[in-house]
Amino acid sequence: MNFVDELRWRGMLHDMTPGAEEKLNEGMAIGYIGFDPTAPSLTIGNYIQIMLLNYWQRTGNKPIVLMGGATSRIGDPSGKDKERQLKSYEELDANLKVIEEQVKPWLNFEHGDNKAVIVNNLDFYKDMNVLDFLRDVGKTLTVNYMTSKDSVKNRLESGLSFTEFSYQLLQAYDFQCLYKNYGCHFQMGGSDQWGNITSGTEFIRRNINGKAYAVTTPLLTKSDGSKFGKSTEGNIWMDGSMTSPYKFYQFWLNADDADTDKYFKYLSFKSKEEQKALFEELGENPNALKKELASELTLRIHGDAHLQQVQAVTEILFNKKASKEQLLSLDESSYKTIGEAIPSFTIGKTVLNNDLDLIHILAEQTDICSSKSEARKAIKGNAVSLNKEKVQDENFKVSKNDLVHDAYIMLENGKKNKYLLHFA
Repeated sequence: MNFVDELRWRGMLHDMTPGAEEKLNEGMAIGYIGFDPTAPSLTIGNYIQIMLLNYWQRTGNKPIVLMGGATSRIGDPSGKDKERQLKSYEELDANLKVIEEQVKPWLNFEHGDNKAVIVNNLDFYKDMNVLDFLRDVGKTLTVNYMTSKDSVKNRLESGLSFTEFSYQLLQAYDFQCLYKNYGCHFQMGGSDQWGNITSGTEFIRRNINGKAYAVTTPLLTKSDGSKFGKSTEGNIWMDGSMTSPYKFYQFWLNADDADTDKYFKYLSFKSKEEQKALFEELGENPNALKKELASELTLRIHGDAHLQQVQAVTEILFNKKASKEQLLSLDESSYKTIGEAIPSFTIGKTVLNNDLDLIHILAEQTDICSSKSEARKAIKGNAVSLNKEKVQDENFKVSKNDLVHDAYIMLENGKKNKYLLHFA
């Protein structure tokens, strides 16, 4: 397995400085990617970089995960059209601990010459005063050089603080420190980081007469062209409390068919041959392909128990042939997941102390039907189901015996309208 060849067939190689491929052919190389903890979780966009480090290590190279304990205090202007809101040090430190744990499962930190290491760039600056920084770091690059970078140039009209302007210097100095302290010759990242990364190679050339290299990947984008970033709407977070496993799974199922090939190449661990065989088998069925990807990613990010749960919930919500037995077999946490996916109502359980007319629940305890007459008409029309069983008696009464896990009832009105009632 060759690192550059792997990136090429996956469409994950955006740019590379001259000589990088030849350097990799010399033997084990050391390379890093930086992660700024500006949010309490990584996103799928960040996960591309974790995949990159994984391929780096699997091809015999040594990865360094650089945590931006210092750079996150400044804010990277790359890809931003306005100044970032600075986070408190306490929040950034808490985020950093979470992100360290999110990275650990995907790399080998335990054994071998190429075992991964985590470094915090705050260690490079915590004992440096401002005069040292200006003399040792700020003197290296000219303002003309720095303003030629897209990350700066694109912000000059809208405004750029000296704080964010200096980010380029910090990232460049990070690379120099890793080069000197760890023999790190490569920095990798998304294509929006090209300017910052090549500033680092220039630092190393000017300050210590060394040769370093840059490798970047295209940014993972959705079908509408938007990227998976931490500050845009609709992010897919790796933390299940921020993007639930169900929403994570559904995102891939509902992805644009045109993106399926790209998402597989970027995100699946399946080999070139395995992906080719899968697309030959299922190429006429894009939904089946997306289900394969959704299952692989959900299993990897959230684990087998969550995968089984979201698959079971998906069956209940979208398979017209799903049975009452399937619904009743779900555990209580699955009902909470259902409540996130469809309209839900919380009702005091005491209303069931005496059996309650279903019509009353449909029209007055909820807004499933606009009136009792509409509810009666729906029942007569064979449109209403309770826990996957049709209700044909307009005088049907709901009792506590109908509750699943002593708390839940699923109602359906028509083929597509599903509701969850939570009796608390």
